[in-house]
Amino acid sequence: MRLINGYQISQAIHVAAVLGLADHLREAPRSSDELAALTDTHPQSLYRLLRALAAVGVFHEDAERRFSLTEMGQGLRSDTANSIAGWASLVGRPYYWQTWGHFLHSVRTGENAFRDLHGSDVWAYRSDHPEESAIFDRAMTALSRGTGAAVIAAYDFGPFDCIVDVGGGQGLLLADLLAARSRARGILFDLPHVVSRAETLLRGKGVAERCQIVGGSFFEDVPAGGDLYMLKAILHDWKDEEAIRILRVCRRAAKPEGRLLVIERVLGPPNEAPDGKFSDLNMLVAPGGQERTREEFATLLAAAGFTLTRVIPTGTRHSLIEAAPA
Repeated sequence: MRLINGYQISQAIHVAAVLGLADHLREAPRSSDELAALTDTHPQSLYRLLRALAAVGVFHEDAERRFSLTEMGQGLRSDTANSIAGWASLVGRPYYWQTWGHFLHSVRTGENAFRDLHGSDVWAYRSDHPEESAIFDRAMTALSRGTGAAVIAAYDFGPFDCIVDVGGGQGLLLADLLAARSRARGILFDLPHVVSRAETLLRGKGVAERCQIVGGSFFEDVPAGGDLYMLKAILHDWKDEEAIRILRVCRRAAKPEGRLLVIERVLGPPNEAPDGKFSDLNMLVAPGGQERTREEFATLLAAAGFTLTRVIPTGTRHSLIEAAPA
C-alpha cells in the first residue's frame, strides 16, 4: 500500500517545497499557525499537510503542534549544498504530473506520453512556457549540487586545459570544475534561452572570466577545439538515433587526442538498483529517451566514432563513462 500510494507523498513534498516550508523552519521550530501566516495558506489544511509529512520523516511534530526539520527535511531547504527542493518543485507541476498520468499510453504504444498528451516535446513546451523552463532549470541545478565534488574526486581533469560542457544548463558543474582547476578554461554550451541565465551563477563562483558562454543546438554544432567534452545527463533524454547524432557532433569537434566524458546513470543488474530503472521510465514518459547499460553505451559510442575506455563510479547515482576518438 505504501508503494501504491507513493504519489500522495510525492505531491505532499511538492507542495511543501513550493511553499518553502523548510526554509521557514531553517532557524527554529514554528507552529503550524505561524507557518500558515508566513505562507498565506489555510491554517488547518497546512497543519494536516505538515503532520502527514512528519509521519513519514520529513518534519517532526511536537506536543504543541510545533514543527521542525528532520535530517531528511533538511534536503528541502533551498540554501543547502545538496538541496533537492528544485526537483521537488518540478515533479508536481501540472504538465509534468499529468504526463505520468498518461503513462499507460507509452507502455501500450512505445510512444512518448508527453508528446501525445501535450502535442509537442518537452523542449518545445518549455521554450513556449518560460516559467516552466525556469523551474526545470532550477531542478537540474538542484540535481547537480554535490555532483561536482564527486566527479572531481573520481576523475583526473589535470590533462585538460579546455573543458566544453555540452548541454551544461546554467553551468553549475562546469563552474565547480573551473573553481577546482584554476588554470583551466571552460566553454558552457546549451540552448540560448538556457545559457542566457548562466552569467550570474558563473560570477558567483568566481569563474566567469575563464568561461565562455555559447548558445546553440548540440544536434547541429558544438564549439570545436576542446580537450574534454562533457555530456552530463544529456544522452538519457534521447532515443539511440538522436543520441548518436549528438555524439557525432561532439566527435567532429573533438581533437584527435581529446576525450569525451559522459556523466549518466548506468543501469544495474536484474532485481537491483530501482532508482535507475524508474528513472528509465521517467525518460520514456517525459523526454522520450532511456537509461542504458554499459554495453548499450559502448554501442552508442562506437556508432558515433568513439571507443569506450572505462566506466568510473562516483558514489552518486551517476557514473563517468570515458571515451576516446576511435
